[in-house]
Amino acid sequence: MYWEEQCMEHESGVREETHLLHSELTGQIIAAAVEVHRELGPGLLESAYHACMCRELSLRRIPFQKEVDLPVDYKGLHLACGYRMDMLVAGKVIVELKSVEKILPIYQAQLLSYLRLSGVRIGLLINFNVRVLRQGIVRRIL
Repeated sequence: MYWEEQCMEHESGVREETHLLHSELTGQIIAAAVEVHRELGPGLLESAYHACMCRELSLRRIPFQKEVDLPVDYKGLHLACGYRMDMLVAGKVIVELKSVEKILPIYQAQLLSYLRLSGVRIGLLINFNVRVLRQGIVRRIL
């Protein structure tokens, strides 16, 4: 399975599986990505997939923001560094799009940093440059 299933440990020491957090919404986002990939296939620029994902989410009436600014706050210092999340869907899921040979650890680190800085708990990293899209999807939970 391509989902990363993680657990959170509560103060009581009880471990709770959190892999179902916003699962309906992430399922809708993945379905939209599958449709884009089915129509376009691999091998295009990230910007093409980004535009088509925006169109597909709009057609499905899934609310989203694109190119969302992400400032860095450090001990009272506010830095407008120019970081931008590709998409924020329904205010609940960060979606980072790629069109690369393979998902490198740095891309996953970027997604995790965006999750921490934004306070959003769920992120999807979607690489369209794969033969079968499910091989290019990484889901992360904070």
